[in-house]
Amino acid sequence: MLKKHILTIVGIIFGAIGGYLYYKYVGCISGTCAITSKPLNSTLYGMLMGGLIGNLFETKK
Repeated sequence: MLKKHILTIVGIIFGAIGGYLYYKYVGCISGTCAITSKPLNSTLYGMLMGGLIGNLFETKK
């Protein structure tokens, strides 16, 4: 099962890192942005996007 979804898992990990780094270095100055105002929201959104992108590259048998 793990080998089958390795690209999705890697995408989730890189997405989480990217989402947090986006919050830390870009973020939202006013605090009213829905995604980037809190690190948890930004990280979860990055995980979602990374998982979806990683899933694009998996081959279906």
